Amino acid sequence: MENVLVILGPTASGKTRLAIELAKRLNGEVISADSMQVYKYMDIGTAKPDEKEREGIKHYLIDEVDPSEEFSVARYQKLAYQYIDEVLSKGKLPIVAGGTGLYINSLIYNINFTETVSDWEFRERLKAEAEEKGNAFLHERLKKIDPKAAAKIHVNDLKRIIRALEVYEYTRKPISHHQEVSRKNPPKYRFIILGLTMDRERLYDRINKRVDLMIQKGLVQEVKSLVERGFDTKYTSMQGLGYKEIISYLKGEMSLDDAIYILKRDTRRYAKRQITWFKRIEGVYWLDLDRFKDADELTDAAVTYVKSLLVC
Repeated sequence: MENVLVILGPTASGKTRLAIELAKRLNGEVISADSMQVYKYMDIGTAKPDEKEREGIKHYLIDEVDPSEEFSVARYQKLAYQYIDEVLSKGKLPIVAGGTGLYINSLIYNINFTETVSDWEFRERLKAEAEEKGNAFLHERLKKIDPKAAAKIHVNDLKRIIRALEVYEYTRKPISHHQEVSRKNPPKYRFIILGLTMDRERLYDRINKRVDLMIQKGLVQEVKSLVERGFDTKYTSMQGLGYKEIISYLKGEMSLDDAIYILKRDTRRYAKRQITWFKRIEGVYWLDLDRFKDADELTDAAVTYVKSLLVC
């Protein structure tokens, strides 16, 4: 079975930087597992590595689709498998790096999405219902038919709530059942999983500083240009962190200071949810960033661990 390296962790923990360093040291190429970096033109708000930062390492699933396109986890899985095989065909190590837990789970647990359908009218109907009655109304409905899924899906994650209700509507089986069944399928590859962790307050400080840097780099102008091109919050892409807050500012619904405050707060909350999600994944080798004096020492430790498994 072919080896695939996975690097996971909360936002602002340094996954991209480590992935690039490991790609240089282990003859690898990087496959993003970030649900926002797949979109073109959305660079600053997604912390997408630019050409210079990539240091000549080929990256996949970055700038993959237009912001007006829907991009599902099923589509991600299909493309990620395709790119993993492409990297392996070159005799290189695929390095999957990102913080979107659903994307990572779809690969390491080989979740089967073929049994489910897409009904856009049904989704739009539920969206309208959520606007009228609130997300909690749909979340309560999900609790009644699939308490396991409801426990894992945040009340504000409307997209996943609707998806779970849609799956039940058409299969008469809860989405948690489909996931449990599909997890019985063996994984396609041998996954070596590295997780990045650090002191919570230190992580939150990094998040705050990253948001400040995004503003300095021109996040407001990036969002403004996207809106001028016709992309607004009706698209899933523009509902992401860093975009919906700045759109509210541009519409005059809040001050820039308030938008920045909310973005920092919600990004910290998102990081907390990511940590909870990743702790449920089995077989992760956790690298505590507080135990390394610098990035080189972290890279050395990661290389040593990965090489010890590659020779097995």
